[in-house]
Amino acid sequence: MSLQIAVDAKDQVRTPAEARVDLAAIRHNVGLLAERASGADVMVAVKADAYGHGLVPCGKAALEAGATRLGTAFVREALALRAGGVTAPILSWLITPGEPLEEAALQGVELSANAPWLLDDIVAAAGRTGRTVRVHLKVDTGMSRGGAPLAEWAALIEAALAARAEGAIEIAGMWSHFACADIPGHPSIGAQLAVFDEALRIADGMGVPSDAIRHIANSAAAFTLPQARYDMVRPGIAAYGLSPIPEMGGFGLRPAMTLVARLAQAKRVAAGSGVSYGHLYVTERETTLALVPLGYADGIMRTATNQAEVLIAGRRRRIAGRVCMDQFVVDAGDNRVSEGDEVILFGPGTRGEATCQEWADSLGTITHEIVTRIGSRVPRVYAGERDQVEPARSAPPSRGEQV
Repeated sequence: MSLQIAVDAKDQVRTPAEARVDLAAIRHNVGLLAERASGADVMVAVKADAYGHGLVPCGKAALEAGATRLGTAFVREALALRAGGVTAPILSWLITPGEPLEEAALQGVELSANAPWLLDDIVAAAGRTGRTVRVHLKVDTGMSRGGAPLAEWAALIEAALAARAEGAIEIAGMWSHFACADIPGHPSIGAQLAVFDEALRIADGMGVPSDAIRHIANSAAAFTLPQARYDMVRPGIAAYGLSPIPEMGGFGLRPAMTLVARLAQAKRVAAGSGVSYGHLYVTERETTLALVPLGYADGIMRTATNQAEVLIAGRRRRIAGRVCMDQFVVDAGDNRVSEGDEVILFGPGTRGEATCQEWADSLGTITHEIVTRIGSRVPRVYAGERDQVEPARSAPPSRGEQV
């Protein structure tokens, strides 16, 4: 987890670098997604430390904005949310043998199951704790990643119904995941929806309760595929203000993260000076070099060498030379810069800085990778926090009650 610092927006934290996270932007984005969901519930994915933005603060901001539950990849992420005071429903979906399912049951974490062996483990945890666990059954509709193949779907449902009859679980949901929702018109989209509908028909015919939440839509589908919204949408990257389909624009989203650093050194060098490892950049004339204390150990991709742009002294400058473990260099030309001056790597673009999308485009990747790579040495500094306290939840239910 990253170091997290809450500050008033007007305050400054004097650290070598920091990722400033605008929680008001996250609330705006989740509110926009809730509007587009047209009555469907919203579960915001906060896996990977909320896509690098900070698990607990961003989870709480999403709930304040209308999300009805949160989603995590791993059980330990859900338990961290509980430890941070989040009482809303949480779904964890990537479960391997040996996970702390007993603690998940005690903490009321909803769990995904894609095979009978996992249901057996969940039932065993329910038995040891005396809790009834809410389970979401996952079907593989064509991504060929997680989920039960359609040919094995009926067997999974049969096992789940048997566990439900024993009072060990409740079937809280049925779900799947798109492979190509971010490629409008891709033929796999319709094919996956057809398989999902068939899976739902099988489940209905076998007696799965009608109140089980049906969900398949990620950020891209939430914006562009109304037929995929069903009972709930599961936005991830869009909640943090980054477009799930950049070629279609920003969808009115507001980027939440601004990555900044403060110069560690500024010095004049002669023409012909080689810069950083390998001398992949050589100065063309006498110039000022500025040293930025961020590197690949902090998530700045090594491929940003001579590629990505930063804002320094009010002007965009390209990284000069190899990105190192802890630092990189910028050729500031004749701009007057000095130690302690602020450098903006990326942000919403309102001050002329590059956006995260521009960084992703220049480095041949996606925004998800840029923000989730920002490391634990970079504090997350929060603006726009509220003092609201989440409504208290009743004591954990006893056996036979839903959690």
